[in-house]
Amino acid sequence: MSTNTTIDKEKLKAELTVDMAPPPLYQVIMLNDDFTTMDFVVDVLMHVFRKSADEAERIMLTIHYQGRAVCGIYPKDIAATRIHQVHQLAQQAQHPLKCIMEPVPA
Repeated sequence: MSTNTTIDKEKLKAELTVDMAPPPLYQVIMLNDDFTTMDFVVDVLMHVFRKSADEAERIMLTIHYQGRAVCGIYPKDIAATRIHQVHQLAQQAQHPLKCIMEPVPA
C-alpha cells in the first residue's frame, strides 16, 4: 500500500519558521562604595568583564566620580552570573562591592 503524498517544501519551511526576537538585554552596573580599593575594582573589571587595563581604569574612575558605571550589557542570565561572580570575589576579599542589573533603556 503506497500513498503518494506531495510535500510543498516551501510551505512547510514557512510554517516552521518562527520569528524569534533576540532576548532582552540588561546592563550590569557597578556601584561605588567608600571601602573597596580602586585596584580591586580594576582587577574585577578585567577578570569578570574582560576589560582592558585602560578601559577598566576608565570605568573605575567613572564609578568613583559618578557613583556608578555600566560594566557590560548581556542577556539576563549572563548578567546575573557576572553579578554573582563580582559578589563572590568581593566577599572573598572582604570588600562591600556591589553590582546591580537594569534593563537596557529602549
